[in-house]
This record gives sequence, structure tokens and C-alpha cells, in this order.
Amino acid sequence: MQRQIATFAVSALASLAATRVASAQHATAFDIEDGQRSFASICANCHGPDGNLIGGIDLGRGQFRRQLTDDELENIIENGLPNTAMPASPNLSEEQVERLVKFLRANAEPHPATKSGDPARGKTLFEGKGECTDCHRVGTQGSRTGPDLTRIGRQRRAVELERSLLDPKAEVQANNRLYRVVTADGKEIKGRLLNHDTYTVQMIDWDEQLHSFKKADLREYGFDATPMPSFKKKLSALQIADLVAYLTSLRGP
Repeated sequence: MQRQIATFAVSALASLAATRVASAQHATAFDIEDGQRSFASICANCHGPDGNLIGGIDLGRGQFRRQLTDDELENIIENGLPNTAMPASPNLSEEQVERLVKFLRANAEPHPATKSGDPARGKTLFEGKGECTDCHRVGTQGSRTGPDLTRIGRQRRAVELERSLLDPKAEVQANNRLYRVVTADGKEIKGRLLNHDTYTVQMIDWDEQLHSFKKADLREYGFDATPMPSFKKKLSALQIADLVAYLTSLRGP
């Protein structure tokens, strides 16, 4: 009788494991969306919105301190890690934990552009037809008027880079905003905002000249639309993929 019970228990556990594997292989759009909500409300508090605030871990790219199976990830989310800052998540149901893992796996999947694109061709586009070095800098080459892209592959995911190329106005990072001032004598100056407070503003203009103004001395001042152009009509889908592949390869020294 005890042997029969043990056999039944093993069969039940094997069935549950098989169900979890099958479930992980067939994540629906609802699963991913629900998992993303759990990530934003719970995980992002410590890991950050992109999942890369803790050293050695980048949840947006599926990088952990060691390889983890789905079951191991679910166990860590449910029970936390002893003697670390990773807490348990008692308010998540088993289904929510599974969906969170599905989101993490889906989020870390390589973007199609990084699979089909060629970084070498992308570098040629970046420095040539794309005219990206007119504003951006990689290493010691290019302009300082736009954001430095030397480590952009560590900071942004492929899907975000592609969106910036196709629809740059959709999302502009706070530290990349364009600023416009008009001096008391009517001179207009535009450039990337470096810093501002209640009384002053500091910026770098298109000639890479640094400026510092007292707001009380300005006729006008404020944020302006991004000068970043859309490449939707300028580059083909393959060229966009090449450019994204190059940008994601930029991980700095």
C-alpha cells in the first residue's frame, strides 16, 4: 500500500513538472502582460525598470549570476534567497509566479533585429549614410552634442533602440532632452541639457560649446523637441536591423 502511494506521489509530481514545462513553452500574450505587471509592481523596486540595477544580474537580457531553470526562478521568486536582499513574494499566486517567469524569459529573447542584422554593416551605416557621428560619439570618435553611445548596448535593449530609430519622439531619456534659450539680446541657442535648477541652466550647443545661463537674464527658456530624425523612410528594414545589431554590440571598455 505504501509503495502504491509513493508511486502515485511520484507520478503526480512528474505530471506537475510536465505541466509546468508545457505551460512555459506556450506563454500567451496575457501571460506575458500579467507577468510584466508583476515585474513593474514588485521586481522593479530593486532591480530597476530595465532589470539591470543589481551587479551581475540583467533581467532584461536574461543574465543571472548562474544559469537558472524556470523551476529554480519560480522558487526564488516565491521564497526569496536566504542571507540576501531578495525577499519572498507571498502575495503572488503560483500562476502569477509562472507568468512572471514567462515574462522574464520572453523579455530576454533576442530581438529579431539582433538575429538578422550584421554589426559590421551597421557600423558602416552609423559612420556613413546614417550620419550618426554628427551628433553621437562612440569611444573617441564623433560629436558630443548628442548622447554618448559607447555603452548603449548595456543600457538599452534592442527593441528600445529600434523604437528610437523609427520613432525618436516616442521616448526621450531625461538626460538626453534638447533645451532652447533666447538671450536678452535675442540670440537663440539650442543644445543638449546638462543640468538646470531654479536659477541656472547648463547646456552644450551644436558646436560643442558649453554654456551656463542665469534664467533671470534670459528672455525665453525651456525644453524643445528632439532633433533625432526618424530612419523609417531613410533606411531599409535590413539596414535598421544592421544598425540595431551594431548599437547592441556597443558595451564600452
